[in-house]
Amino acid sequence: MKRIVPLIVFLASLLLPAGAQIQNPVTFTTAQQRVGDKAVEIVFRGTVSPGWHVYGTDIASGGPTCAELTMETCEGAKPDGKLQMRGKVHRAMDELFGMEVSYMEGTATFVQRFTLTAPTYKLSGYLTYGACNATNCMPPADVEFTFEGEGPTAKPSAAGQGSVQGVAKSKPSAQPAPQPVQPDTTSATLPLISDADTTAEKAAQSLQEVAPSSLWEPVVDELKAFGETAQPTSLSLWRILLMGFLGGLIALLTPCVWPIIPMTVSFFLKRASSRSRGIRDAVTYGLSIVVIYLGLGLLVTLIFGASALNALSTNAFFNILFFLLLVLFGASFLGGFELTLPSRWTNAVDRKSERTAGLLSIFLMAFTLSLVSFSCTGPIIGFLLVELGTVGNIVAPAVGMLGFALALALPFTLFAMFPAWLKSVPRSGNWMNVIKVSLGFLELAFSLKFLSVADLAYGWHLLDREVFLALWIVLFALLGAYLIGWIRFPHDEDEYDEMGNVVQRPRTGVVRFFLATLSLAFALYMVPGLWGAPCKAVSAFAPPMQTQDFNLLSTEVKARFHDYDEGMAYARAHDMPVMLDFTGYGCVNCRKMEAAVWTDPRVANIINNRYVLVTLYVDEKTPLPQPLVVEENGQQAKLRTVGDRWSYLQRVKFGANAQPFYVLIDKDGHPLNHSYSYDEDIPAYLDFLNQGLRNLGK
Repeated sequence: MKRIVPLIVFLASLLLPAGAQIQNPVTFTTAQQRVGDKAVEIVFRGTVSPGWHVYGTDIASGGPTCAELTMETCEGAKPDGKLQMRGKVHRAMDELFGMEVSYMEGTATFVQRFTLTAPTYKLSGYLTYGACNATNCMPPADVEFTFEGEGPTAKPSAAGQGSVQGVAKSKPSAQPAPQPVQPDTTSATLPLISDADTTAEKAAQSLQEVAPSSLWEPVVDELKAFGETAQPTSLSLWRILLMGFLGGLIALLTPCVWPIIPMTVSFFLKRASSRSRGIRDAVTYGLSIVVIYLGLGLLVTLIFGASALNALSTNAFFNILFFLLLVLFGASFLGGFELTLPSRWTNAVDRKSERTAGLLSIFLMAFTLSLVSFSCTGPIIGFLLVELGTVGNIVAPAVGMLGFALALALPFTLFAMFPAWLKSVPRSGNWMNVIKVSLGFLELAFSLKFLSVADLAYGWHLLDREVFLALWIVLFALLGAYLIGWIRFPHDEDEYDEMGNVVQRPRTGVVRFFLATLSLAFALYMVPGLWGAPCKAVSAFAPPMQTQDFNLLSTEVKARFHDYDEGMAYARAHDMPVMLDFTGYGCVNCRKMEAAVWTDPRVANIINNRYVLVTLYVDEKTPLPQPLVVEENGQQAKLRTVGDRWSYLQRVKFGANAQPFYVLIDKDGHPLNHSYSYDEDIPAYLDFLNQGLRNLGK
């Protein structure tokens, strides 16, 4: 059941439109728990929505927003140690920040212990935490608390030692909000803006207290009038299915599978009493292949789940294991050795299929094919499952395996329906070995991606960006040399002339020539990356730009202002539109957008020259001169830092609280287009920027 709920949430996200909207993925409750006579624990228990995670306490500076406790009152007690995480804590390498991060999913629990030093005590303060999912991050949120009680000289309460006091759960609601601080009870959620007129008026009044300017007035309705684009998922189910299907097509053309197709189809057609029965058996055989590989994908999903598989695939230790496995598979494809399952497995299944009849016999024959072809399909399936594990989608492995099985099973069905096609099928030969060797080069190239994660985790600096690119340049140059015939491997067959003599310089086919040209061109494309060129085609695989020692990149987008009011004053003075960039130091997808989209010269030119870019960090920790108490959703909220102020601006003025969040406004603060969230589609981003200029009349 617990795996069905995330699936329903995910499918609903595909159907429901989303855009600039308030999200509420985390709800915290707080409680104090007496531990013995001289200690008390403050416990923060958070309920985290599926697909989201809350970062832990032990994240180094420069990383995502970590959980930390700030005390405002600490009378009659002193902290005993640091804030602790309890429950299941995941640890994974974050390639963008170049460090290992900790986080919790489902339930996030933080505990701070205090030693009591006086007859009475009073504790108050707030827990700050950060939450993200695959596409968005929330601004840092605060969970306030106030507790008081009797110290060690007082008699134990009737509840006894270890009793829990002051628990306050947040009630489920369509629009939960921060609760005012009360003695012995508190709860907190990410604040929401109500659509009620009275609440909107109070929010506007509070907004004027924060910044008495018409530029801060809400424009949520104006923004909605432009229409909001749906927030992208990390990878759509159709793309996952297509990825698996392409993997199946590649496996189909390997020496382990292709020669079996005509033999299997002929077997079904010859043993059947009629052609229709032969077609039925072949279709059943194809469906059995689908069931076997789909079952593998479902098994991976049930054992690991999306989050566990994602954590596994980003863990430093397992990335080293994945690297070694892909190197092993690559060496096997290049002809170093053969990877096969124990022959007794294949023989046992084959004997079982001969002794049975009907559908079970056909299913066992399909299972035999899966075992026999493992040496070719195993590396492809392994790499596919590892890649889909990083998607964060609970059904991704099953959908990917479904696509793989469909491609693998399709020829058996088609050739059974149209047996005449078998005469035109290319015979097995050296061309299949060329595909296998080419896959070996690709396996070696992709293995470096996993080694890069481990390298960043342990700080070895063995595989910085320029080293990674240099290795890829060499591998794809060698692949091009192989395809054009300059390099030969053990399994490459000799070519003979009409007299039976070995041809010393085998001819290069037209297809191999074009593929070699693409491979060599790709190698040359990466060469400028050694000096800092973005090389966007490999940005998803290469280490982050900050690991590069020598960088000549000059195309860079820089914010003119980091203060909203200062930026708007400049825009009014120069009669220019404004692009607001609500971001965060710990926002992973914000950095991805900057690296993948803002580095495009066309995007950089428009942002730098046509807009006033104002970047507002919602996790900026600089304290305000004094905390501001505002009215939001009928409740009081306290703004303590500059980041709190910008987060409040985003929520009240634009009705959104997720980052990255880009919005275009005129010099008077009115929107020029719908908002834009995380989506690395450069043409779409260019259209977003240009449409804002067109709506302004420029």
